[in-house]
Amino acid sequence: MTRLITVCVICFGAGVLAAQGARNLDLRGDRFKPLTWEQLTPPQKTMVEAVLAGARGTLGGPYNVFLRSPEMGNLAQKFGEYVRFRSTVPRKLNEMAILMTAKWWSSQFEWTAHKPAAAMAGLSVEVIDAIQAGARPSRMQQDEATVYDFCSELRERKRVSDRTFRSAIDLLGEQGVVDLLGVIGYYDLVAMTLNVDRYPLPPGTAAPFPEPQ
Repeated sequence: MTRLITVCVICFGAGVLAAQGARNLDLRGDRFKPLTWEQLTPPQKTMVEAVLAGARGTLGGPYNVFLRSPEMGNLAQKFGEYVRFRSTVPRKLNEMAILMTAKWWSSQFEWTAHKPAAAMAGLSVEVIDAIQAGARPSRMQQDEATVYDFCSELRERKRVSDRTFRSAIDLLGEQGVVDLLGVIGYYDLVAMTLNVDRYPLPPGTAAPFPEPQ
């Protein structure tokens, strides 16, 4: 009986998600035409239900594009949920790495979405503004400086020095360094996806970066 009740609850939950998806997909895009619930294949609906049931609860950002390859997209969104919400890297430092990734790619939507999250996580306005301007922040806490050096050195040199590596290990541990690499890599994928799609900013939102010529 207990097993039957559990199965019924799971099936009911999936049905609710499907109904929510049908009403509230709210997918956006430019080069990739936004899809409707009625247009989705079964694998695409599975991905939508997985995203809506997860920590995000929204299909904004790269998911309209990811739906074109739903198996890859579903794996990607699960990875993204881990590196954003369950990473061993403290939230402030995680969001800092995301902002540095957004700046690297001049990813307008990625920056716009994560700037408030970084501020809420405790990253100062001065640090955020310096990253946006492409400058090394003049006043950082030690943990922020360690992550900034790791991310910027990896970008600029495609390697990290022994000193930078050791500082990151001392701060985050081995798992934390791997999780930091994961968040950088995942948001590289997101930024590339958004830039290729020319994903629109919310109406009335100023672009944080000049468009590359």
